[in-house]
Amino acid sequence: MIIAYHFPPQAGSSGLLRSLKYCRYLPQFGWRPAVLTPHPRAYEKIDEKSLNSIPKGVPVIRSFAMDTKKHMGIGGRYLRYMALPDRWVSWVFGGVPTGLRAVRERKIDVLYSTFPIMSAAVIGLWLQRFTGLPWVLDLRDPMGQDDCGNDRLVRGVWNKVERACMRRVSRVIFTAESTRRIYLERYPEFLKPEMCVLISNGYDEADFRHLELSAIGPVPAGRRIRLVHSGLIYPVERDPRPMFSAVGRLKKMGRLSADRVQIVFRAPGSEDLYRRLLTERDIEDLITLEPHMPYRQALQECAEADGLLLFQAADCDMQIPAKAYEYLRIGKPILALTTHAGDTATLLREVGGATIVNIASEDEIYEGLSSFIDALRVGTHPVPDKEKIQRYTREGQAGQLARVLDDLKNAGHDEEKARIEAVAK
Repeated sequence: MIIAYHFPPQAGSSGLLRSLKYCRYLPQFGWRPAVLTPHPRAYEKIDEKSLNSIPKGVPVIRSFAMDTKKHMGIGGRYLRYMALPDRWVSWVFGGVPTGLRAVRERKIDVLYSTFPIMSAAVIGLWLQRFTGLPWVLDLRDPMGQDDCGNDRLVRGVWNKVERACMRRVSRVIFTAESTRRIYLERYPEFLKPEMCVLISNGYDEADFRHLELSAIGPVPAGRRIRLVHSGLIYPVERDPRPMFSAVGRLKKMGRLSADRVQIVFRAPGSEDLYRRLLTERDIEDLITLEPHMPYRQALQECAEADGLLLFQAADCDMQIPAKAYEYLRIGKPILALTTHAGDTATLLREVGGATIVNIASEDEIYEGLSSFIDALRVGTHPVPDKEKIQRYTREGQAGQLARVLDDLKNAGHDEEKARIEAVAK
């Protein structure tokens, strides 16, 4: 049973694709998934059309849940005690009894929770305690580096939940090797190397079969170069301010103009903030903020672009944006605003096709963006290596997860339960 907050019709997070694609491909490897997810009222944004992407035959169990900010706040403000460990804590009270009933009725063999919504991990933790079933925790992001901020109460709760999870989990899945290493160092008393599995994010080949890819090569004279960023740009973890300032400088110096370049941010979130920042720098003509569009259309927009933009800040060095794999599969040149030492840069250097600039350095972005556009104009920028990106297919990753599930099932329910109980004492 997959316990996931991000699942259709939720909109705005590429994280739902990981669970959705497991649902599509796990049956090929002998596993029939059921999904425990909150009622759609708990989502900030929904896309009803995305419900059509759920594979037929996959049971989707929706339990009671609310968003503290939306349903119990006043003017967007609420008591922090009503949002511990997160704003969807009410899902725990609906998800645990609903999950217990589903475990019994559907004869569930293994539990699987996917983070970064902490309440999904808490539901998995309680279901494991009540049922004794093997439990897999998928950490798409590291718990200790998410949205705790500097609030000591919230951070204390998250640390306690994380430790409780590590005591009872059967396997932990990571999307980046550096995160795996850190958790092995942080919890040596609970985690062994064989319990910590690396399954990266990736792309589904089926989503790319009918894309119309624009030509890669010199941009015809007189046509604007189009750069696209698709998806959320967090004001902290993917802070675009240095990039905005660099674009403003390039415009003032005459090296960038709206008749030569168009930069599109598709559904970036925080639109009011970004619109103000663009106005302050007088670059609204160069950078446009566009609304959400369905996933396939967003992929097509990227396929038609001349270059793709990727953001990832230093405090997320142990994470790789899920869209990076889709960008690489599309095969267009990438301008990566990140650090030179993080896992994102490591992936891009491995596969190729990217110009990497420091996301926090206005000067480096100033030079790198200008050089990137010049290379696109004459068609000399390299593109990702098609053979190297093929190792990141969603089907292959489902096979990796299936092997983890097979190992847990073959280990025997009683044996795994005894191991978990011994560690938990």
